[in-house]
Formats: sequence, C-alpha cells, structure tokens
Amino acid sequence: MKDLIKIGIPSKGRLRKDVLNIFKKNNLKLISKRGDRDLFGSVKGKKNIQIIYLHAREIIERLADKSKSLDMGFSGLDLLKESEINIQKNIKVFKSYPYGKATLVVAIPEDWLDVFSMADLEEMAFEFKDKKKKRLRVSTKYANLTREFFYSKGVTQFSIVKSVGSTEVAPFTGSSELITDITSTGSTLKANNLRIINDGYILKSELCMMVGKSSLKNKEFQKLVKLLSTKY
Repeated sequence: MKDLIKIGIPSKGRLRKDVLNIFKKNNLKLISKRGDRDLFGSVKGKKNIQIIYLHAREIIERLADKSKSLDMGFSGLDLLKESEINIQKNIKVFKSYPYGKATLVVAIPEDWLDVFSMADLEEMAFEFKDKKKKRLRVSTKYANLTREFFYSKGVTQFSIVKSVGSTEVAPFTGSSELITDITSTGSTLKANNLRIINDGYILKSELCMMVGKSSLKNKEFQKLVKLLSTKY
C-alpha cells in the first residue's frame, strides 16, 4: 500500500505494555494474528496502518533510515540521545509520556569513601593514572552520553568498556572501576553495593513518541500523531 503508515512498538518489557495502553485509551485496537510473539500487527478498522514490534534501539535506527521503514516509533529518550547525531537529526520527538521514567547516572562502589562528586572522581582518575599507569574504566551501554558528560565535568582520564550484560557487576568482576547505568529507583544499584555520585546525573529519560521528519508531510499521518497525543 502506497500510503501505509508503519509504527514501531517495543517488542517486550514495560515500554511495550505502556504503548499498548496508549493505543487502547485512544480506542485503537491492536491485532496480532499469532498472539504476543507476532512481530507484525495491525489496527482494527485501519488498513493503512502496520504495527512492527522491534527492539527499542532498532526503532530509533529505523526511524532515521532513508528507506522509511518506520514512520512513527515509541522508545526511550535515553536511546535517542545515545544514538549518532546523523540519526538524531532525522527524528522529531513529538510527544513525551509519563511512562518509563528513569535516569542515566554515574555509580561507584560504596567503599570509595573519598569520592562524592565528579570533581573528586577527576582527582581520583589522575591518581589512578599516576600510580597504576592506566585509566579508570567505565562500564556502560551508553558510551556516547557517558563520554560527553565526563568531558563536560572535566573528567578526561578514563576509558569506556562496552557493557553487554548486567552493568552493575562490572566493578566487582575486574572489568571496570565504575559504571554509568539507567535506573528508575536506584534500588538495584544499592543492592549491588553501588552509589550514585552526587552530581552524577547524566540524563532524565521517559517514553517518547518519535517520528521520522520526512513522514510528517502526510496528512493522515499527522492526524494519527495528534490522536495518540491526546489520551495517555
């Protein structure tokens, strides 16, 4: 279909449930022929809409691609801001919702008794380099945001370790000295003997409706975007 509107929804987790609830509140019934595991869906009575269930990170990548494989997508602001600049410039955040609220933070082991601020961390980083001849390692899934934040705080003597699993365990398994991670309550960090640096708050995130800028020219699409912005 020429004017098919493609919408990306997170394929699992809390964000998926929140997005499905937004559709429900706006009287848009989502249909998946094969049940919850189906990667494609539709909206009852709306033949011009296709639902695609994807990883939250992939939704952002697809919104920015030139082939317009998605027109609209729901994902976290943290994932958008972590993406490359050439991706961000092709995406517009049309609506922020009061769901998926979390903060990207800098967390250190509880027993770092003399470190409370990013300035303290900078001092420690220089000492670490002088005594051990290497840089502090920061384990994270958010390399771009972490690097930008650390530099803005004057912390330069560090290296990024890409995390692919549970970031919280990294300082206790020898893979890094500290971490940056997304947290909603801080309880998981505390349970893993980590604490947030006083001024180590990098980014507040939430669920957002994002659209590919080139898709906004379509009038039917504009109506749908406005509809999904009303009840949530």
